[in-house]
Amino acid sequence: MAEYQKPVPVPNAESQEYWAGCKRHELLIQRCRACGRFQFYPRAVCAGCLSQELEWAKASGRGTVYSYSVVHRAPTKAFAADAPYTTAIVELEEGVRMMTNVVGCPPEEVRIGMPVEVVFEDVSEEIALPKFRPC
Repeated sequence: MAEYQKPVPVPNAESQEYWAGCKRHELLIQRCRACGRFQFYPRAVCAGCLSQELEWAKASGRGTVYSYSVVHRAPTKAFAADAPYTTAIVELEEGVRMMTNVVGCPPEEVRIGMPVEVVFEDVSEEIALPKFRPC
């Protein structure tokens, strides 16, 4: 694997299980055992009821583009070869929204409401990034 030149996430206590799931190409999100609410990004308490009774659930990996932006001017040299590329907020079937990239189609074809599914890009021995492609 060639050395990845872009910033790489650093897992912490709350996100370690999420990143371990991504490495296995499984999209995990937290679910509160007290109120049943799903949440993303990983955190120590439920954003709805403040319970600490959280568990990890495998997400469907399917969702829709909630919003997006096409980046034409890369923020650093590491991203220059990718431009133009699409950053998006995807709403998963479970109701949570996550920021990501839409891959597998030209940026001009991305639309709000477009159905997408998760794919993973292995960027190091420890980290795989979830991205979404049209389905």
